[in-house]
Amino acid sequence: MASSSSGIVAGLTAAALVTVGVLAWQAGTNVPAELAGKPVPSASAASKAPRDRNNPTALPAGSGSGERVVYSVDDDRVWLVGEGDKVRRTFRVTPGTVDPWPGEYHVTSRSNQVTGSDGAPVEHVVRFANVEGVAIGFSVAVGSAPPQTQAAPRTGGIRESREDGDAMWRFATIGRKVVVIR
Repeated sequence: MASSSSGIVAGLTAAALVTVGVLAWQAGTNVPAELAGKPVPSASAASKAPRDRNNPTALPAGSGSGERVVYSVDDDRVWLVGEGDKVRRTFRVTPGTVDPWPGEYHVTSRSNQVTGSDGAPVEHVVRFANVEGVAIGFSVAVGSAPPQTQAAPRTGGIRESREDGDAMWRFATIGRKVVVIR
């Protein structure tokens, strides 16, 4: 009797694991692109967004609308855009080795303190994309970076100053739109 009940328990456990696996797979395949950290194609994604030649820090035309974070991979610059398309703050950043593709994303996760993919302790991490297995997000490095090993790691951390990282942390909550332009 004991061996037959253990067989039943094992069978039920296996069936439960299969069911959970199938449900997890279905959930992963039905996540909207903006929540999965994949770019949503936009008209401005294909070419470089127009710039104001007289004011290079001005918000580029064609960088979306509404409250959002705009990140230019060519200019290494970020704009925090509030209501009425008013720029709250703009600042330079230092990108990692992997850039996100141009398009529209949304903030998918945040971490107050973690270790970056380069081994450096970082704070105020705001993630919004994933490119070929590399998480892309804004962060502030704490202290000095660790010495580089022989092969530099693929990193998606877009580093900000302490003040800029604090502003990003307050502004870019889960679900906030992030527009990446050239």
